[in-house]
Amino acid sequence: MKRGKRYAEAAKNIDRTKLYDADEAISLVKKSAVAKFDETVEAHIRLGVDGRHADQQVRGAVVLPHGTGKTVKVLVFAKGDKVAEAEAAGADFVGGDELIPKIQNEGWLDFDVVVATPDMMGVVGRLGRVLGPKGLMPNPKAGTVTMDVTKAVADIKAGKIEYRLDKSNIIHVPVGKASFTEEQLNENFSTLMEAINKAKPASLKGQYLKSITLTSTMGPGVKLNTVKFA
Repeated sequence: MKRGKRYAEAAKNIDRTKLYDADEAISLVKKSAVAKFDETVEAHIRLGVDGRHADQQVRGAVVLPHGTGKTVKVLVFAKGDKVAEAEAAGADFVGGDELIPKIQNEGWLDFDVVVATPDMMGVVGRLGRVLGPKGLMPNPKAGTVTMDVTKAVADIKAGKIEYRLDKSNIIHVPVGKASFTEEQLNENFSTLMEAINKAKPASLKGQYLKSITLTSTMGPGVKLNTVKFA
C-alpha cells in the first residue's frame, strides 16, 4: 500500500522494534496526526482468546472520562411513557414499529447507537439483518437494552463506547481525538484498558493481552508494552 509523504515523515519518529509506554506512545501518535482534519486516536488490542467460544467472548461498554470527541446520534426504540423519557434524556430519534420500514426499505441509518427497552426487542429483532452487520444491534451487555433509558442516553452522549472482538480476536475502539491533550487521551486509554482487563474470561489459560497498538486515523501505529497493563 502506497503511503504519502506526511505518513513517511511521521513514521520516521517511531521505532518499529520498540514497545512504548502509554505516555510516550500517546505523545508520538499526537505528533504524527498531521492531516487537515482532527484525526481520531484509535486503540487496536489483540487478545489471546478465541471468540468462537461463548465463554471467551469479550464484549462490553465503558464511559470514557473525556468522551470520544464525536457527536453521537442516538436512536431509542420505546413505547408508552418511555418515549417522553427518551426525548427528555436527549435522544435524537425515538420511535417504534413505524421506524421498521424506514430502516429496512429506505435504508435510513442516520444514527450511531441504538437503544431499546426490553419490551421493544421483538420489534428491533426484525431489523437484525440490517443492524447486526453494522454493529448497531442493541445488547444487554453493552447497556443498550434497558428500561433505564435516561441513563443509557446520558452515558452514550457522555462518551460511552462499546468494545467487542472482531473475527481476528482484536478490539478496535476510539479513545479520543488528536486535538485532545495527552492527559485526556491517557485517562481515556487507561479507563478503556481497565474495563478490558476486568472483562478477561475466567476460562482463559495463557496470555490475555497479546498486543496493543495506538494510531491516529492517517498516522502510523505505535506498539505498546502490554506488561504494564497485564
